Amino acid sequence: MSTLSPTAAPASPLAGRPVETTRSWKLAIGYGVFTLVAIVLFGLLPRSGTTTFRLANGGDFFALPDVPLPATATGIVVIVLLAMLTVYAVVETRSYRRVPLWVTTAFAVVFVIGFLAWSAAGASLAIPGLLLGALSLSVPLVFGALGGVISERVGVVNIAIEGQFLAGAFTSALIASITGSPWVGLVGALVAGVLVSFILAAFSIKYLVDQVIVGVVINAFVSGLTGFLYSQVLSPNEQTLNIGVRFPRLEIPLLHQIPIIGPVLFEQTVVVYLAYVAVAVVTFGLFKTRWGLRLRAVGEHPQAADTVGINVTSTRFWNVSLAGAIAGLGGAYFTLDAVGPFTKDMTAGAGYIALAAVIFGRWDPIKATLAALLFGFASNLQNALGVIPNSPVPSEFLLMLPYVVTILAVAGLVGQSRGPAASGKPYIKS
Repeated sequence: MSTLSPTAAPASPLAGRPVETTRSWKLAIGYGVFTLVAIVLFGLLPRSGTTTFRLANGGDFFALPDVPLPATATGIVVIVLLAMLTVYAVVETRSYRRVPLWVTTAFAVVFVIGFLAWSAAGASLAIPGLLLGALSLSVPLVFGALGGVISERVGVVNIAIEGQFLAGAFTSALIASITGSPWVGLVGALVAGVLVSFILAAFSIKYLVDQVIVGVVINAFVSGLTGFLYSQVLSPNEQTLNIGVRFPRLEIPLLHQIPIIGPVLFEQTVVVYLAYVAVAVVTFGLFKTRWGLRLRAVGEHPQAADTVGINVTSTRFWNVSLAGAIAGLGGAYFTLDAVGPFTKDMTAGAGYIALAAVIFGRWDPIKATLAALLFGFASNLQNALGVIPNSPVPSEFLLMLPYVVTILAVAGLVGQSRGPAASGKPYIKS
């Protein structure tokens, strides 16, 4: 008579659905926590008034009407929907089935709508402006996350994304100011990112120093170096060395007139359009090309890759350099697009949030990009809700919101995830 293993999954009643051999309750617990938050805010602390969501933008093909949502009624509907999705997640988890991604997406969208309707009761919110601000804050995170994915997929933990951001921002501001060309500044940012990654690669790959320690030291070094050069070189010569040369915005014909998403996605600068291209190229290259296969083989099983003739050291070194170049583009966004002149520590820890996006995205370029967009949206909420009069959300909470979302995403909502097997482990050829 056969017996079932304690961890064996029961037969799935739904053919074709993925069945897990172990259960992780993190996602269901996360659903429950946010449902309780919704009950407290929208149910026990309701707000009267109507929140108007403005969808139209000047120049659209056609103007979408405003959407008024009564705060109290919307809160009740949101609580019911969240509770239903939470029960669904619990049932799926008990049955050893994975909760589909669309359920998590729907849960997040419903909660955000309820939160916006509750916090902005009696006021109006411009949705295109909210999304535009979220994208603007997400672009450097996307570049950093892509660099982190490449680096970790090849076996090197890239804690130095923050340093690569700062080096790219400083160099692009300086070179663009001297030459008067943002294009030359963009090339300078690429070179700066590569130089910083050379340090990471040399110490972690050749000299086998702990990769996390090297990354932290690099961040501190680059922060101190750029801060010193800013105070001693750029600040006294702002009119010549720190002008703030930026790329102009380019409208893509027809596409920029699509309601809601048109002005958000297709009225951007070259740097933002490069982010779109980078996501597509990295995703295709990582999973559809020989380069990507070799890269992933080195990150998963370097000894086996070495056995079939792949130079592990060279592959890691050059791909870490490529990751640094992409992260350098993220630094250039700060000075060639968003802000202009360089300021001390202007990246404000964005490199660490980009690293969290890598983990939350499970080392996948598309998922890491979505995680970066989530963190950018959370960061922009403080700007959108901060201008609303009599907002019930404390300003201190708004300031810490992106970091709270980062912690919850990485520790509570990511579920079970496994990075590349050889990530962070030096390879010694036997």
